[in-house]
Amino acid sequence: MKLYRPATVLVGILFVLLGGLTRLADPEHVFDDSSRVVKHGGIGQAVPFGGSSVSVDRLKFARAYLPDDSSGEKAIESNGIFVALEYDTVQGTAPTPGRDLKLTTDKGTVYRPISGTYGTQLDFADPGFGVVGAVVFEVNPADVTGLALQVKTTQLFNVLAQDVEIDLGIPDEQVAQRLIDAAAPEYLIPKSVKRVAS
Repeated sequence: MKLYRPATVLVGILFVLLGGLTRLADPEHVFDDSSRVVKHGGIGQAVPFGGSSVSVDRLKFARAYLPDDSSGEKAIESNGIFVALEYDTVQGTAPTPGRDLKLTTDKGTVYRPISGTYGTQLDFADPGFGVVGAVVFEVNPADVTGLALQVKTTQLFNVLAQDVEIDLGIPDEQVAQRLIDAAAPEYLIPKSVKRVAS
C-alpha cells in the first residue's frame, strides 16, 4: 500500500508535465484554447500584454531591406515583398513571458519574422521603460488582405495566458494593392531604442 500512493502521485505529475509539453509542441491552435485570452487592437493602439503593453506604430512595405549597420552591404531583395512593423513596447512590473510572433492573413497564411534582422521577437526593457524597434516579414504580395500581427505567450502549464492580435488595417485587395504599389525601394531597419515609459 505504501508503494502504491507515491507511484500514483508520480504518474499524475508525469501526465501534467506531458500535457504542458504537448501544448508547446502544437502552438498553432492556441488561439482557439479556452485557457487563453486574446486582446485585440489596431495600429497606434497600446494593447495590454500581461502587465506590459504592445503597439504597432507604423506598417511599411518595401522591395528590399538594409540593416542599420550594413556598412556598404547590398540590400536584400525578394521576389515577394517585405512588411516592416515599427513597434513600441512598455514593460510592466511582472516579467514578460516568452513570445511567439507571426503575421496571419484572411486566407490563413502564416508569415514568420526574418531571422537575419535584429530579432524575431519584440524587445522589452526593464520595468518602467519602453523599447521602440522594428521587425520585418517577407510576404506574398497576393496574400496580405486581413494582415494581423499575433503575439502569443509560450506557456508550460495550463494557466490563463494573454495573447495579442493587432489588425494592420488591410481590409481588401484594393487597399493591399495600393500599399504594394507605393512600396519603398529599400527599408533601413532601425536598431531598437530604449526609452523611459510615459
